[in-house]
Amino acid sequence: MAEPAVRGDLGRLGRPAHGDGDRGSGTVHALTLTLVLGVLLVTVLMLAQAGIATHRAGKAADLAALAAADTARGLVAGDPCGTAERVARENGARLERCALVEPERVVVDVRTAVALGGPLARFGSARGVSRAGPPEAAGAP
Repeated sequence: MAEPAVRGDLGRLGRPAHGDGDRGSGTVHALTLTLVLGVLLVTVLMLAQAGIATHRAGKAADLAALAAADTARGLVAGDPCGTAERVARENGARLERCALVEPERVVVDVRTAVALGGPLARFGSARGVSRAGPPEAAGAP
């Protein structure tokens, strides 16, 4: 039986017989690679933003706790938690919790929060926790 006639340069499945079936695939691969790298870059930037906010919250908690402990010890006049709130606000954070630790009431526990912006806002706030007081009162647990 005779082989059916093939039209032009096309092979049996309608593909070009000279191997140009992958023509343009480099463009698709380059676009895919660009998209993947773009997504990775955005992810890294969002993680960096969250890390910076966490650092800011921790710094604000440390400073607020130190200021509140100085106030609790009588080194500075005022209310310890009021001082902690003011210092946290000046450092871009919100005071969530302030408590004088019993029985001496010269050690202060502080928790602060820094709001995350952009697409990270739905995950809540970055938080910082700190405790400060005189060395002898804040000894090892």
